[in-house]
Amino acid sequence: MFELKPLSPDNIDAALDKAERYRLLNESWECDSICRDVLAIDPSNPRAIKLLILAMTDRFDIEKDNDVEEAHALVDRLSSEYDRAFCAGIICERKGKMVFKHGGYESGPAVFRWLRQAMTWYERAEDVKTDQGDDAILRWNTCARMIDRHRHVRPPPGPPSGEWRIRDLQ
Repeated sequence: MFELKPLSPDNIDAALDKAERYRLLNESWECDSICRDVLAIDPSNPRAIKLLILAMTDRFDIEKDNDVEEAHALVDRLSSEYDRAFCAGIICERKGKMVFKHGGYESGPAVFRWLRQAMTWYERAEDVKTDQGDDAILRWNTCARMIDRHRHVRPPPGPPSGEWRIRDLQ
């Protein structure tokens, strides 16, 4: 319907600073829009990709149909193996928390699967980290505590099915 106006390449850093502030103000749509403007002129900008992933996952709670695959497609655009693994963990963790919040007691196995996927991604991030600090450990511990704290968050009976096995990094 509308032809979007292009962002000036000279203003990318300032735009991403604004995007981050909007996200911290719980205005994920504004952050999302700015990141897409940046990616339109700099498709491999890692900061824009990571902020867009975070903005999308911020809305998992209010947009149950938000596409996890679109977020994973963005992960594949990151050049750093650590960033790919860590961001994939964030996607799975936030999806699991959304299912936990809205799914009720019967959602335990689904929550477990999402959180265990996140933990596996965080383990991969920890294996390849260089100077990123302990963020992957902190996130892994959060998932572990959530599983430990809620008795209904347990694996489904039987062996893991192919539908929820960990997706390989590309």
